[in-house]
Amino acid sequence: MTIMLEDVDEVVRALRTALADEQILTGRGDRYNRARVPAPFPVHRWSERVPDVVVLPTSTEQVAAVVKIANDLRVPVVPRDGGTGLTDGAVPLRGGILIDVKRMNQVHELDLVNRTVTVGTGINMLKLNEYLAPHGLFYPDDPASYPCSLVGGRIGTSGWSLIGARYGHTRDLVMSFDHVLPTGEILHVGDGIGRKVSKSSSGYQLKHLFMGHQGTLGIATRATLKLFPKPEAELSPFWAFDNYDDAYACTGALARAGVATFAGAVLFDEHKVAYLRRDDEAYIPQPTDVRALVCAVMYGWDDEVRAGGKRLFRIAKEHGARYLGDEISEGDWAARHDRYATPLHGRTKDGQVIPMSWHCEDAAINYSHVPSVTRAWHEIVADLRRRTDVFDDWGMFAYTSGSTGVDYLTEIDVGIWEQQLDDRAWGMWVDAKRAIARVALDHGGSISACHGSCREGEVDLVPEELGRGFDVMLDIKRTLDPNNIMNPGKYLLDRAYPEEG
Repeated sequence: MTIMLEDVDEVVRALRTALADEQILTGRGDRYNRARVPAPFPVHRWSERVPDVVVLPTSTEQVAAVVKIANDLRVPVVPRDGGTGLTDGAVPLRGGILIDVKRMNQVHELDLVNRTVTVGTGINMLKLNEYLAPHGLFYPDDPASYPCSLVGGRIGTSGWSLIGARYGHTRDLVMSFDHVLPTGEILHVGDGIGRKVSKSSSGYQLKHLFMGHQGTLGIATRATLKLFPKPEAELSPFWAFDNYDDAYACTGALARAGVATFAGAVLFDEHKVAYLRRDDEAYIPQPTDVRALVCAVMYGWDDEVRAGGKRLFRIAKEHGARYLGDEISEGDWAARHDRYATPLHGRTKDGQVIPMSWHCEDAAINYSHVPSVTRAWHEIVADLRRRTDVFDDWGMFAYTSGSTGVDYLTEIDVGIWEQQLDDRAWGMWVDAKRAIARVALDHGGSISACHGSCREGEVDLVPEELGRGFDVMLDIKRTLDPNNIMNPGKYLLDRAYPEEG
């Protein structure tokens, strides 16, 4: 379905009926700059994933017009928000039209009585919260990519928030949104028809269907979001442990403590501490006897945070924790978003320092299985390192997904020497990703808690994880996108179109 060169002019002529010339980009730089995402990919193969045309719409109606044109001409469409995703949701696999939503970044309505805000999906959380701050409110969707990811991308990936154990994740915080279907029709999605209603029992609950689809079912254009009072106080203690087992036990106890202001806890394993210790741009060095770290976060009014903090400090002390002090604790938590773009230093097997790109594989894992999954994933990456210098193990995090700590966003960070990532090494990486996903399923988890699972490797196991549900996905895709124009090639959804071969 990739546009052939001789057809691009026809597509541009059609787009000019809906957009101004300055909203239609065909230059090489414009196209290549919108084909890149943080997840490493072989440098010599980047040209395989470049759009033929980029458009910059400013309204829902313009997005709908572009998608209708694409559907009529049978041209692939890929939505792109911040481009911070890790499973290629914003990467064109078959050329076509890339819809960049960044100009749809207006605040359309701020409702101080009902505490909602309605925005264009091209706005990011940083700019939105700067707008909300004078009103004493904030939008608590807090990904690692907070300064640069956009509301629309969070909807398309059903993103995970670092403070979601207190405020909820994207699926909980987005109340409703306008959505352009693959045919160009406009649909309002929410609980019932009300834009500011958080619970309805009228008909099917469609909101979650149109979240987390990685752009395969259309494009969110305008969203209404829940707002919360800006916290008066924050407490983010970091504790050190001389062994992983005590740190793991402490993390579970913190999550189960029932502290109302608890916003999340993070477990750093020994591999992660070793990486952070050696990379002076990423972390304040730790003593050599530190083998694991735990971070807890609380938000709320000053008096309740103080009370909750005393309880969590008592629990940490009972598990053998050593508090790292205010400077490290406050500074490290404040810098949590900066590391999304930190210069990254890898190591070859002989210790040579080399520039590497960062990638992480994630899964949803029950608390009881986190240690065994951690061991198995490290062994998979160790096997890669035994065979090539292209990969480096940068350790693992486990984050509470909710206030009860039932399941954890568990991720392994891998450094990849992208300039040396040839087809052989890429094949090894795809096999490793498949093995990582297999471990998650074998332990009763989900392949992905956050990033999605539509990249080569882990996506192969999605039909197994979802069972009959994957067949329903194919039915929905074929019904809503009869011509397979919306982000084709993702999530194995091409199987919905056997006639395409």
